[in-house]
Amino acid sequence: MKQRGFTLLETMAVIVLIAICASASAPAFVAWRVRDQVDARANALLGTLSYARSEAIRRKARVSVCRIDTTRQCLPAGKRCPSGLADWSCGWAVMAERAGASVLLRMQPSLDEIGVASTLTTLTFTPPAGQTIGSLRNFEIAPRVSSTSTRGAAWRRCIRVAAGGRARISDGACGAAS
Repeated sequence: MKQRGFTLLETMAVIVLIAICASASAPAFVAWRVRDQVDARANALLGTLSYARSEAIRRKARVSVCRIDTTRQCLPAGKRCPSGLADWSCGWAVMAERAGASVLLRMQPSLDEIGVASTLTTLTFTPPAGQTIGSLRNFEIAPRVSSTSTRGAAWRRCIRVAAGGRARISDGACGAAS
């Protein structure tokens, strides 16, 4: 009587081939996830800046985007995030001035895996046209942990905010020519 099926040796060979394919493709999936997080964080910040500018125009009031702590309060210059990081990865909020007080309009939570570097601690949009106050209005978004597969300009995004308040995003580091 003949038995049908696979031998143990054939089954083990297939399992070994599947394991080799999975281990070879894992770094590509990790790199894809990191790139997706960088793009999502850059798009979230770009959307926040556009929203803040439009709110400054609509409300005819100063609207600021600032780094925040766990209590949703703006962090002063020089103060680190609760995680100990000194960038915008702790999250940010859109605050409107009303009757001398700041009112929270929108916030973005923290994401420590992606660094959001800038010399700014707050960016303020002013009415009537939503211009920005200050200079060097750049934000560089990049993976916090750099590996061989996530090095280089392809893994970085730069958001530049013009004096008129309009923000744009570009691939690569902010110091690179665009």
